[in-house]
Amino acid sequence: MNERRIIFIPGKNPKPPADQHQKLLWRILLEGVRRADPEIVDKLGQHAESFRLIAWNYLYYCENKDMSSELTWIDVLINQHGPTEQDIREADAWHRKLDRVLYTIVDHFPFLLRLTPKPIQSTAEEITRYFQNRNNIACEIRELLKQALRPMLANNGKVLLIGHSLGSVIAYDALWELSHLEHLPGKIDVFLTIGSPLGMNYIQRRLMGNHRTGKKRYPTNIRRWVNISSVGDITALDRVFADDFAPMLSLGIIEAIEDHCDGIYNFYRNEKGLNCHRSYGYLVNPAVGKVIADWWQQSP
Repeated sequence: MNERRIIFIPGKNPKPPADQHQKLLWRILLEGVRRADPEIVDKLGQHAESFRLIAWNYLYYCENKDMSSELTWIDVLINQHGPTEQDIREADAWHRKLDRVLYTIVDHFPFLLRLTPKPIQSTAEEITRYFQNRNNIACEIRELLKQALRPMLANNGKVLLIGHSLGSVIAYDALWELSHLEHLPGKIDVFLTIGSPLGMNYIQRRLMGNHRTGKKRYPTNIRRWVNISSVGDITALDRVFADDFAPMLSLGIIEAIEDHCDGIYNFYRNEKGLNCHRSYGYLVNPAVGKVIADWWQQSP
């Protein structure tokens, strides 16, 4: 049997210590799978060693986050089996629509960034910092992921790679480097992006391979790409990737690109209110759980 691995690369901001964070993510991921396919979750739950967190955040921020304040909110999330009417109203509220419009404008005219709300500025600044690669930090972060992927690709392992937010950008660039700089054989089964900003013009102009043409422009080591974005998540600015990355299909380097964004709700809440972008809220969603469950069942 080929080795199976679920690799998760998180988004920006400091995270809990890696061992605590990995256990927490695994717990929430299993709940999402249970909601999608109750019959498979017990089997998957016996393979915690198959789950790998790429803990890049401490290297980037030089600090860990205390997770104790979040545990109560995560328990609430796990015990809530879908969005409430209030969650749905807030996710589709006018201020989120306005923020999306502002973010779209800034995506095309970056000099207007200073006029946008603080959360938008923060996201843009973190993305810019990654692409600037000061002190080679972006390369070091990608190397963490590539170290996990190299043996799996070389040995024809079965890989589901999950990238949340900025983590999806890091993952895309790392996959491109493995394709075109290291020329490694093999492909990952599924690239699952959640709350991803890869649809943004600003990001696409800076991705690895952007200045190349044909097959050299894109990673060639992905079989299937599934993108999931929730209603109200402004970080996932352009929620449809199948059009932006359509040449990957026409060039025959990927089998499918699927976008799931209609009726997807991320209902994670904390003391600050509804957060439509948090990775916990994505992982507990049965739409994400189904992708994981299907991959696990189809991987011999």
